[in-house]
Amino acid sequence: MSGDFLFMAFVYLGAAVVAVPVAKRLGLGSVLGYLLAGVAIGPFVLGFVGDDHHGVMHFAEFGVVMMLFLVGLELRPAMLWELRRPILGLGGLQVVGTLAAAAAGAVALGLPPRLAIAVGAILAMSSTAIVLSSLAERGILKSSGGQAAFSVLLFQDISVIPILAIFPLLAGEHAGTAEGPSRPGWMQALLVIGAVGGVVLAGRFLLGPAFRWLAKTRLREIFTAAALLLVVGVALLMEHVGLSPALGTFVAGVVLAESEYRHEIESDIEPFKGLLLGVFFISVGAQIDFHLIAAKPVPIIGLVVAIMALKLGVLYAIGRLFRLDRPARWIFAFSLAQVGEFAFVLVSYATTLHLLDDELAKMLIAIVALSMAVTPVLFVLLERFVLPAVTRGEKREADEITEHGNPVIIAGHGRFGQIVGRILRANGHKTTVLDTDPEIVDTLGRLGVKVFYGDAARPELLATAGAAEAKLFVVAIDDKDACVEIVHHLHQTYPRLRILARATDRVQYYKLRKAGAHHVFRELFASSFEMGIEALTLLGMRAHTAHRLGRKWRDFDEASLEKLADLWGNEEVYWAQARRNLVEAERLMRGDATVPHGRDVAWDNSTLRAAVARHSEPHTDEVE
Repeated sequence: MSGDFLFMAFVYLGAAVVAVPVAKRLGLGSVLGYLLAGVAIGPFVLGFVGDDHHGVMHFAEFGVVMMLFLVGLELRPAMLWELRRPILGLGGLQVVGTLAAAAAGAVALGLPPRLAIAVGAILAMSSTAIVLSSLAERGILKSSGGQAAFSVLLFQDISVIPILAIFPLLAGEHAGTAEGPSRPGWMQALLVIGAVGGVVLAGRFLLGPAFRWLAKTRLREIFTAAALLLVVGVALLMEHVGLSPALGTFVAGVVLAESEYRHEIESDIEPFKGLLLGVFFISVGAQIDFHLIAAKPVPIIGLVVAIMALKLGVLYAIGRLFRLDRPARWIFAFSLAQVGEFAFVLVSYATTLHLLDDELAKMLIAIVALSMAVTPVLFVLLERFVLPAVTRGEKREADEITEHGNPVIIAGHGRFGQIVGRILRANGHKTTVLDTDPEIVDTLGRLGVKVFYGDAARPELLATAGAAEAKLFVVAIDDKDACVEIVHHLHQTYPRLRILARATDRVQYYKLRKAGAHHVFRELFASSFEMGIEALTLLGMRAHTAHRLGRKWRDFDEASLEKLADLWGNEEVYWAQARRNLVEAERLMRGDATVPHGRDVAWDNSTLRAAVARHSEPHTDEVE
């Protein structure tokens, strides 16, 4: 028995280690890598996993439970209340609309109405595991389309409860054949309310002191065990009263979202969640019945395409109804077009009720698994083709510049440029601000700060903004290449204009200096410099001494950086001098050297400049 377990663990882990990195390198995403690994080790390819792997699937579904708990930890109750409209509106319309459309299609195919309703409810579900993982992996979970999809997934998790309650009614005389205790409706309602209320009260009043007491033991493994115990315990409680374990752990996570131990719990559970989700995806891939698909390829593949197209159409229509912008509508629709993991639970439950026969249940499982397997491919299509197309189609025209003659122009008003702008405006200097992010333009407009939408890389826009009359131009955009291009154009076209530029690393610093920027500011330098001084004081150095040595080090670093900019392009000489500068900085801090006068550095090798003249190939390694 133990040998079989170890062999299966080896197979699952080996398949993941091989398939996922390959899928990532091909740009397919980790989820598709797990699914392909499951197909490879499944009973229809290599045969390492037999037809009786449903125990592994049941174990792996706990990864979804953990994921919902971690999602809950990220949501404060106040934030969840703010999402009530999209959860109820978007989620309710999606479930009802998809259920109705799928049921109508099932009736058209010859299924009786009660059976069609059950099939529609099963197909209305989407995959929380795949969708959230794929959205987060691509960095669009926090977008408006990603948040809309997240809201619908939350409603779907909640809707599993009434669907499970409706299935026995649809089964009619077969309702009593389902496994599990049979309770009166009032008792079931009290149990549900009591379980949810108990989780909320325990989270508010008991878990905080309990985790505080465990933290005092300073035993990391006990804290981890307690976090896992919490998730398992809540899941068991919810399962016992007939609720979705994932929903119960989500509630527990929301209750703990404002706990001081939230981050510790999250970091302890995250590795288990990731591993179990990977096993879950592998199990889904191994569950695809290729014998059934080979026997009925046209009906099954046709149904997969039809169901996903139907769901995509319903979702897109709902997105338009709720006035999501075009990119958000397509993210929303493509994300939720598949059938999700809760469908496996509903199919199993409907089968025990004899609501579905075995043949229909196997076909539904094949359709669900195939739709989940296709979803990562849909995300690739969305990312590479659909979003670029709709973004180009909705490209906003640049605003007409209505402010002329301002002495300062700022390109980029994000987290860096806005600080510069606020300081200048607070001191009475008028600025003309340009940005290419519509959300920044609209948000600051509501705050009374005028920001013009436009790309500062366009020469005609710079002329319209008044670059010829301005005294100062601040380049604070994120795009490193565009930043260098703007600086070069300004230096060539408006030689009297003073240029301040933002750099994210040393290589960009060198490029901006060569392009003509008068002053270049490393975006993280000031904050990390201040932290270094504070670290010295906390280690026992007098504050005055720490600030004095910090200023000496900063002056040396800035002066040596200017000299290194001249050497950039010659690999050997550049790195040799960089190493000498590190040694010199340490000597300086020990009092064995003095700060170069006039921001000039005494170079150790008199042949450096001659060596630079013999080398002209640019150095491309980015270092900070």
